[in-house]
Amino acid sequence: MLPIGLLLACSIVLPTNAIWPFPPKRFSGNSLLKAGPMGVDGNDRVIAYGDFNGDQFLDLLAIGKDQRTLTIYLWNHESYIFDKSTSFQHPQKVYNVVPGDFTQDGKLDILVMSQDRAAKQLAIDMYAGLPQGGFDLNAVSAPTSTLSQPIPVDTNGDLKIDLFGAIPSTSSSGPFKVWSNVWNSSDPQSEIFEIMEPMFKGPQCKLSNPHSNAAVDLNGDCLADIFLVCDEDNGRDHYYQIWTNNKDNGFELAQTGRFPSGLQSVSFADMDRDGTIDMLFVTCDSVSSYTGVGTGCAVNIAYNKQLPLCSSGSSSIQKGKRVCRSPEELCIADPDFRFDMSVRDDNPDLVRIPISTLFPSSSSNSASFLLVLDTSQTPPVPIPIKLGDVNQDGFPDILAILASGTGSRSDKTPRLAFSVECRGGKGKGMAGCGGNGRGKRGWDVLTKGAEALNDVKDAWGVAFLDMDEDGSLDIMVQRTGNQGEGNMLFVQNNFYYDAFFLKAIVLNGACGSGLCSYPDGSGKYHPFGVSYSGATYKYTVLDTNGRRSAAAVGQLPQTSYQSLLTPYSYFGLGRTNNYIENLFVGSTKHIPQHYINMEGVIPNSKVVIIPPIADDGAWRKELYLRPGEWIPWVTVTMVATTIVLAVTVFVLHLNEKRADELERRKASHHINFDAL
Repeated sequence: MLPIGLLLACSIVLPTNAIWPFPPKRFSGNSLLKAGPMGVDGNDRVIAYGDFNGDQFLDLLAIGKDQRTLTIYLWNHESYIFDKSTSFQHPQKVYNVVPGDFTQDGKLDILVMSQDRAAKQLAIDMYAGLPQGGFDLNAVSAPTSTLSQPIPVDTNGDLKIDLFGAIPSTSSSGPFKVWSNVWNSSDPQSEIFEIMEPMFKGPQCKLSNPHSNAAVDLNGDCLADIFLVCDEDNGRDHYYQIWTNNKDNGFELAQTGRFPSGLQSVSFADMDRDGTIDMLFVTCDSVSSYTGVGTGCAVNIAYNKQLPLCSSGSSSIQKGKRVCRSPEELCIADPDFRFDMSVRDDNPDLVRIPISTLFPSSSSNSASFLLVLDTSQTPPVPIPIKLGDVNQDGFPDILAILASGTGSRSDKTPRLAFSVECRGGKGKGMAGCGGNGRGKRGWDVLTKGAEALNDVKDAWGVAFLDMDEDGSLDIMVQRTGNQGEGNMLFVQNNFYYDAFFLKAIVLNGACGSGLCSYPDGSGKYHPFGVSYSGATYKYTVLDTNGRRSAAAVGQLPQTSYQSLLTPYSYFGLGRTNNYIENLFVGSTKHIPQHYINMEGVIPNSKVVIIPPIADDGAWRKELYLRPGEWIPWVTVTMVATTIVLAVTVFVLHLNEKRADELERRKASHHINFDAL
């Protein structure tokens, strides 16, 4: 009884945290929780994400009210806050900033697109990141662009970031141009880009401004294609072009289609978790040029029709023709892929959901208006629908800003809708499950636990991010300040789900050994801050019922017009009790095997993949486990189990020793009559 008495005495005398080994939770409550501005200055607006100091924590790049002052906010893991770091002023008004490792030294540079002296041109300047931190403020200028912002993409397969767009004066060969990356670190006078004619086989179009151009795999070969939004001849309507990547043979025009009228912005994700990238875009009947609020808006989902994943036991080849993909063939191109934008009731590949149906409201005039433009900037910046897997079920959820009217004083509130299954009556009555959306996905608006979002009435921008890299998608809300609660709000995702996730990032091959050396030889650093566009992930996973499903995710497909996408890819795995069966990772490197298959990846971890620089080089893979809250409990359980087993073994050993001693004593008292 003495140890028990001492324990009770200690529990009375000592404070609780003296005998409890686990730190208290930073946030409590099963809901979305307000975390405040998290150290971001109220006068700044975040326009880009990036890992600027290479510590694998997401940092912010913000711009001041003058639209010239750029500020870096570095995440402080210990203080759980963003610390203000480097700040400098750009000479002209900034329209967009693209973080990326343009010098391929493993450090994040920033490419600034700003107002040029010419009326209809875009100035492009690059500030190189210094190995010890900060930036070289002697910017390297590049040839100007049209107002249609160019996108970063690796066009020649060398893993260096090029730009694709149009220049003010075009030749007869076509409007498309490539800013080819020609940076030479050994030449102090080196240019960063050189204008070249792209290898595009097909008729070229006039790029829209604004646009939703992207570098994303659409034909299923794990190699990033180029998606373009083009202007119709009437100047109002838009159509798209999809240029498939044929490596050294250039790009080929594979598909062209017209959008429904009133197109605003396009986002990309695997909406139905079938292993292909789909399109989600917004259309509106009209948009106020003063407030940026759209009337009569609808969310449209265009499903990518490709070879499906083979069912268990079926063959991928039937009658000499490939009819499906086996789990080992996820990166095989489907030349017959297609999008069907036909607006008709019997088209299951295009689902149109009115905003009033997607986000129903008790008010008669508060749910049909959607904020689609940020008119506080000149020129206005598009506000696309944000897609992210908040509940980690493997299906992207929707985050949008709803307006109560078109006036300047109307409420503008962020709303979150979860993707739900339509089959079996599970999603009955949900938006998207009726009419031509039957059999696809429905949407359930989050109400309970969403007070942190619903209380906001002055939002102008929203985005997903993972604060402190804890494995949950949080929300950043940028505000006008009219509500008197500041201009910035971070919302912590504190829902406890029993599903799993995976984070992955493909690097650009800088310092092929996996470590870069400082110029002065003082040490080495990891090239984590690269923001490489165009990587592709495809994976198969088994759920708790043994059913196999596939999903596709693109890495940083869009960077134009302050798109605020994270440099890593985050995807939920759903409820699974197994390792990830197959994880295919594709790069833009022009080698015969531009992708790699990783088997048995552990869920709730982060995977870092480094493609080979040389054609015959090896891929490098690093796996980082998240130190979750369950690790101390597992440790305690393991130690307690070990102690119990040790005590059991010791007691059994003593019992056996005592029995042996008794048996020996009994044997010694027996009389040996034969000896007598």
